[in-house]
Amino acid sequence: MANQALMANAIRALAMDAVQQANSGHPGAPMGMADMAAALWGEHLKHNPANPHWADRDRFVLSNGHASMLIYALLHLTGYDLPIEELKNFRQLHSRTAGHPEVGITPGVETTTGPLGQGITNAVGFALAEKLLAAEFNRDGHAIVDHHTYVFLGDGCLMEGISHEAVALAGAWKLGKLIALYDDNGISIDGKVAPWFIDDTPKRFEACGWNVIGPVDGHDAAAVSAAIAQAKAGEGSKPTLVVCKTQIGKGSPNRGGTAKAHGEPLGADEIGLTRSALAWEHAPFELPEAVYQDWDAKAKGAAAETAWNEKFAAYAQAFPDLAAAFERRMKGELPAAFDQVVVDAVLAAHTKAETVASRKASQLALETLTAQLPELLGGSADLTGSNLTKTAATPDLRFAADGTVVRTEDGRIGRHINYGVREFGMAAIMNGVALHGGFIPYGGTFLTFSDYSRNAIRMAALMKQRVIHVFTHDSIGLGEDGPTHQSIEHAASLRLIPNLDVWRPGDTTETTVAWACALRNRTQPTALLLSRQNLNYAPKDELADISRGAYVLAEPTRVGLKKKAKAVIIATGSEVQLAMAAQEMLAAKKIPVRVVSMPSTTTFDRQDVKYKKSVLPKGLPRIAVEMGSTGGWWKYGVDAVVGIDSYGESAPAGVLFKHFGFTPENVAATVQAVLKG
Repeated sequence: MANQALMANAIRALAMDAVQQANSGHPGAPMGMADMAAALWGEHLKHNPANPHWADRDRFVLSNGHASMLIYALLHLTGYDLPIEELKNFRQLHSRTAGHPEVGITPGVETTTGPLGQGITNAVGFALAEKLLAAEFNRDGHAIVDHHTYVFLGDGCLMEGISHEAVALAGAWKLGKLIALYDDNGISIDGKVAPWFIDDTPKRFEACGWNVIGPVDGHDAAAVSAAIAQAKAGEGSKPTLVVCKTQIGKGSPNRGGTAKAHGEPLGADEIGLTRSALAWEHAPFELPEAVYQDWDAKAKGAAAETAWNEKFAAYAQAFPDLAAAFERRMKGELPAAFDQVVVDAVLAAHTKAETVASRKASQLALETLTAQLPELLGGSADLTGSNLTKTAATPDLRFAADGTVVRTEDGRIGRHINYGVREFGMAAIMNGVALHGGFIPYGGTFLTFSDYSRNAIRMAALMKQRVIHVFTHDSIGLGEDGPTHQSIEHAASLRLIPNLDVWRPGDTTETTVAWACALRNRTQPTALLLSRQNLNYAPKDELADISRGAYVLAEPTRVGLKKKAKAVIIATGSEVQLAMAAQEMLAAKKIPVRVVSMPSTTTFDRQDVKYKKSVLPKGLPRIAVEMGSTGGWWKYGVDAVVGIDSYGESAPAGVLFKHFGFTPENVAATVQAVLKG
């Protein structure tokens, strides 16, 4: 019989020792949640330390990521490839034990947490993905998708507004296999939270459609384990919150229960007193063999995965096509026919040469892509009719009263999510869906509201996840809604996020290529910036180079001039048509210019020097045209930018274009002014 008190104290010892050695970190939360962890990881969590990527493992999310030594201790103790040397190297350069848990760095970490509230929101995405995959792939007698999502969270997560968005959606979606354990210690950095956090948390969760268990004594591992068992037994139409009353820094005689235990080392003297209070007579980072034996999950995990492998083999024999599709999707691979689908879609867009808004061009591309890719899971933050993210292949996602996924008459499950007015929640939930595997999530809102979801976009980039953001109404072309809704700085701002690809396509072909690039890109999220207003199709001879982010759209020969270009006009999105019209005006004055369409600066920046020089020849004056802030264009050696560095106005789009100088005449005049020097 495992000694859960000893198991929990091992976590406490490792947490205080690692933080002390690093002289940095948060010992209090791991020490306070140690008994909760002993209950969950010691008795309930289904996982295999030898294979952190086993498809049907339970997912564990540490939403209060500052408590990172909790999960590092758990991973080390249960048998993951995280030796004690890594714990000794806590928070040091190139260690696998960063200050906050990072997916892809530490084996067994499911998501990067740190910005509070996003972990619980990611967990909602994990649980949603599990539920939808189960509905799609499970068959009678063959439940190959059957796992739980567990999340630890604290007061800070619940104070963040995003947690309200996530909790509400989890209840609406009836995520019965989502179990959250609340570390209810009443302490944050500033002290006791009572003066500024008076929410009745259990009632809040109940109001959002959750089961609530407790409060239970969070230091009674048996009580916590019983609560988890109760939550699992009652799964179905409701997620569960287990309220665990705990003391931060449990075991520390002088700092336990105080804010001093939160974010700084306990100190050598206090650690000595804590060792005595816990009857822990071992040196720093020294653990008795009995502790390792009690925690060791390797044999149990291997047996669980072996049993699942046998179950999946039977499934594959009965349903070979479904099994192959499941394996492909969990690996994140696209179908073998994807390349041909893209080629056909791009050629179709090029041949039709339609004049439509790029948001409509996006929907046209999605009609083809969603029909061919069942893993595409779309949605919109209450702007479906404006973002145009829904297609014939993606019916609305709905749930019955008993929690089951509603199917269409022809047996399909919903693949378009109504997120409500929850941009931040949508973005972080999509991160969780992508991390889980099996789906490629995309979601839409207006570009100006990317400010709401920015930190989750950043987290997707940090975690290298394939998440696609559809941002429509990308400029002052929004018109009468005015400056509150008109994007000015947003394109430039998004381009500053490392590892985020940003596309602002100028017509149907560029939009289709942008979607294809986003889907092929397995290690980067993508932001598609799309227009409200119609865009003229830009005739083009070369299609292959669009995917390189920028290409020569029109040489002077297009407008009847045989001379070499004297300048280059660089344009993106809706401004490509202005550049093309300006080229014609300048040709009438015998001034030859090249037009370069640059739908993705971030992609173009990754190209080799030779290609960059072929598009933007050295020595030619360069004029950039984009309906947004000008700051990001100077790195391309431009001589002038036709842009906007002030907020917009409320007026019809055509009036605004003239008012702010977004006309072919002004672009042509700017080129002439540059050439005159």
